[in-house]
Amino acid sequence: MSHTSPITYARLGAVLAEASMVSREKAADVVGRYHAHADEELAPHGAAGALEEFGVAVSVHGDDVDSLREGYADLLARAAEVVGGGMTVTGVRLVEGEGPVADGRRDRVEFACDGRHVSVRAEHFADDYFDHMAAHAAVALTAQPPDPRSWRSVDFPRDRHHTYDTVLVLATAEQAAALSALPGLVVR
Repeated sequence: MSHTSPITYARLGAVLAEASMVSREKAADVVGRYHAHADEELAPHGAAGALEEFGVAVSVHGDDVDSLREGYADLLARAAEVVGGGMTVTGVRLVEGEGPVADGRRDRVEFACDGRHVSVRAEHFADDYFDHMAAHAAVALTAQPPDPRSWRSVDFPRDRHHTYDTVLVLATAEQAAALSALPGLVVR
């Protein structure tokens, strides 16, 4: 496939299947769900978000959320589902630090990952917005050896003054390179 041809659901499914990130059946199923738009060009941020539809990524919401604790719990549950293999995340809680949130409250996101207690530092400037770096650090803990995959950030061109979700994809270095060959995507 040409690296300059546009990203579509069909092309993304083919790249994911070729990189062994999803089965050909899974790719066909997702492309089939979007059959009316399967060959329409996706903007790079749309392509990054579409990775979640294929079951290989999670997104950290860029806008406000109803509850940070529930938001982190949902994010980590989705990450565990992508990891597969019986990975469990339990007991997610947000331990609030001292001081007003407007000044950058230093919190902790605590949870058990396959029974192992972990804690991730988070800095929140509002009670309804994720700390995206902390969210990435927490999600990263769900991929453990001997799994060769790790959670990687999917970057794409961004418009100034626009809020985007942070998309994290579970991939090996080779799979990340295959995705980065798509126009407008860089997987780090």
